[in-house]
Amino acid sequence: MEQKLFINIKIFTGIRISTNLFKTNIMKKYLTYNRLFFYIALFSIIITSCVPARKYEDMVDRRQECERTSTALRNENEKLHTENNELSSRINNLERNIETLKMDTTNLGSTLRRVNANYEQLNNTYKLLLEQNEKLAEGRADETRQIMRRLQETQEDLLRREDELQKATLAMQQKEDSLNRLNTQLQESYNEIREKEERLYELEAILNRQDSIVGALRKTVSNALLGFQDNGLSVDIRNGKVYVSLEESLLFATGSTNVDPQGVEALSELAKVLEKNPDINILIEGHTDDVPFMPGSQIKDNWELSVLRATAIVRILLNNSDIDPERLTAAGRGEFMPVDPAKTPEARKKNRRTEIILTPKLDELFQIIESN
Repeated sequence: MEQKLFINIKIFTGIRISTNLFKTNIMKKYLTYNRLFFYIALFSIIITSCVPARKYEDMVDRRQECERTSTALRNENEKLHTENNELSSRINNLERNIETLKMDTTNLGSTLRRVNANYEQLNNTYKLLLEQNEKLAEGRADETRQIMRRLQETQEDLLRREDELQKATLAMQQKEDSLNRLNTQLQESYNEIREKEERLYELEAILNRQDSIVGALRKTVSNALLGFQDNGLSVDIRNGKVYVSLEESLLFATGSTNVDPQGVEALSELAKVLEKNPDINILIEGHTDDVPFMPGSQIKDNWELSVLRATAIVRILLNNSDIDPERLTAAGRGEFMPVDPAKTPEARKKNRRTEIILTPKLDELFQIIESN
């Protein structure tokens, strides 16, 4: 019994170490879920952009599909977060049960040793009384009766202690069975966590690869447009996407939708880069200031101007490359997404811009999520 007790204590110690490791892994993967949800939410925002009227019906269907995908991804993230919390709670309960079993096993071991010692002592006393009874049996009847009474009491006490020993042994066996069940549950929890970790590692690898693609794309675009960056053009990375921002002075005359020759040259260089990167989606957003058009103007308002400018850039990109038109989206933001909300001429100049937003396709990421 003592050997079993020591073996169980070693098992308890190992289980506790493994449990701490599981907790650490769960916290790391929780951060990864948040990052995944962040990228997916951004993708949903991109897909909900405005489109020209002639593609409205097609874009509505695509938008609804993207919304369903976004909802599924949010549900998946919440489900994984809830499952991780449940697993952490189960592990904490298992640890508390293991500590209780360790204490109970220690107490039962001490009780067992005391009972064994008492048993030996009573057994020796019983033998001694038998010897004394044999010596006094012939001439001392009264003393013999007293000895017999004591012998009877000792025998009853011995039987009682044997019963206690059997009960203690049975209780220890039950504790061992309970410990085995807890070990089985802990192993199942560990396997479940490991499966979820493998899924998270796979998703994280895809996201890291997308980040590498975005960084390489930014460098390539910057090199291709290096000669225009002092003339109102900038290239940077925001929210996992490459933003090519072109000021109005580089592309259009005030209130016009016709691209200047210098702007056509810059867009032609950009089209060559985009043609070589077929896994990149392209969103062209037109932006204006908040100055309204005069009544009777050919263009009704800033909304129409921003859309027409975005459409004009789409045509230039298609005319100067073999880019698949399905990769292109034209959108007008009007005056409602200013980079500088001030009402000064300098602020309005910053707001009159066109942004070409380049986003890696996330089809592989969605396929992995749907398959699980």
